[in-house]
Amino acid sequence: MIERITVPFTGAGAGVDELSWGQREIWSAMRRQNWWLPIGYAKPLPPSTTVDSVVDGLRYWMSRYETLRTRLRHDPDGHTRQVVHASGEVTLEIVDADDHDDPAKVAEQTRLRYWHTDYDFVDEWPVRMAAIRHRGALTHQVVVLCHLVTDGLGAVVMMDELTARPSGPMAGPQPLDQVRWQRSPAGRRQCEAALRHWEALLRAIPARRFPGTRASGASASQQGSEQPQAPRHWQGEFNSPATHLAMRVIAAHTKVAASPLFLAVFAIAFARVTGANPVAVQVVVSNRFRPGLARTVSPVNQTGLCVLDLAGTTFKQAITRTAQRALGAFKYAYYDPYQVDALVERVSRERGEQVDIACYFNDRRMLGTDPVDGPVPTTEQIRAALPRTTFGWTLRQDDPWERLFVHIESVPDTAAITVQGDTHHISPSDMEACVREMETVAVEAAIQLEGGR
Repeated sequence: MIERITVPFTGAGAGVDELSWGQREIWSAMRRQNWWLPIGYAKPLPPSTTVDSVVDGLRYWMSRYETLRTRLRHDPDGHTRQVVHASGEVTLEIVDADDHDDPAKVAEQTRLRYWHTDYDFVDEWPVRMAAIRHRGALTHQVVVLCHLVTDGLGAVVMMDELTARPSGPMAGPQPLDQVRWQRSPAGRRQCEAALRHWEALLRAIPARRFPGTRASGASASQQGSEQPQAPRHWQGEFNSPATHLAMRVIAAHTKVAASPLFLAVFAIAFARVTGANPVAVQVVVSNRFRPGLARTVSPVNQTGLCVLDLAGTTFKQAITRTAQRALGAFKYAYYDPYQVDALVERVSRERGEQVDIACYFNDRRMLGTDPVDGPVPTTEQIRAALPRTTFGWTLRQDDPWERLFVHIESVPDTAAITVQGDTHHISPSDMEACVREMETVAVEAAIQLEGGR
């Protein structure tokens, strides 16, 4: 049984404006992928949590954050704009689990129901919330948010504030504040600098990024004998405790953070599997290192273009070069994505070939998870962990993903990697080979750095 409670709210700030840069980036991805890209969780509630306290928390959220009071408006001029409302009503669900049910499973089922129910960008508030009630007590909370109005770290800020309930002003800019800054002279200068950076790279890289489909095990020059798949778009999950241990060794020896290390390992693996060099990859950047954005709840994730020429480099040289190039990608990852899209099309026309940069890398581990604490693993420990490596295809669908998207997940004691790809551009065997080669690269490097012991 589901009880639905209407929660009225009012909040400061309202108006209509263009989408912010972060919103434009997410909106474009949603349209390409035909998916509303939800983010969220199901987690236990503290004992003795009441329905009134959950209602108060939802009202607090809606009142405090303009971003949760934001809907879209599709105007006759073809523009999609955001509308921030000053008041409204949102629904909280109380889901009653049967006495014999596991409330944690009911919570996860509720999350999945929210996750896979289409979202109405115009008429629905961008938060779906439920509390699970089992034998008269609230046990779990479920929250699913639309990615258009926040990102992973923004959601963490909101969860922190839901517990602390600060009453003072927001520490970061709200959606309409961001749009106003992006139109300012400072915002235009930032975008113009980013466009110059992107154009220089777009004119220098080879246009082709992917080998297309081919037979499993064939070299990068042997094209065409593996048939495109149906469904077309595949997702796989790779787990490697050995890679996790190897990255700890590499981090200890190089003093480089895990994120650029993972990027270097991916670039080396991708080049080996596909024959592509330089490797051009769009790296997802949080942008929260920028002044004023650390605690914003609005979406500010964007991609920075990173071009890595690793031919003839040692592993240490590859790490150094990746760290340097990644800094440039981070610096110029705050821009108007509509202008970058137009730039890619213009450069492609002028080159007479479509420049393909639909290769993405996203380290979405939570902050503070770099595997550098504790004793450095030994070579024997790394080798002993290799048999525990797993890989499996978890999803096949017709709705599109990007041509290749590699995510580093936040899972303890293992390197958990999700790979998504378009099998018309990179075969399933090459996708699997790429993540397995990441393990090979990391393990070989760690053993070499340890002197082969």
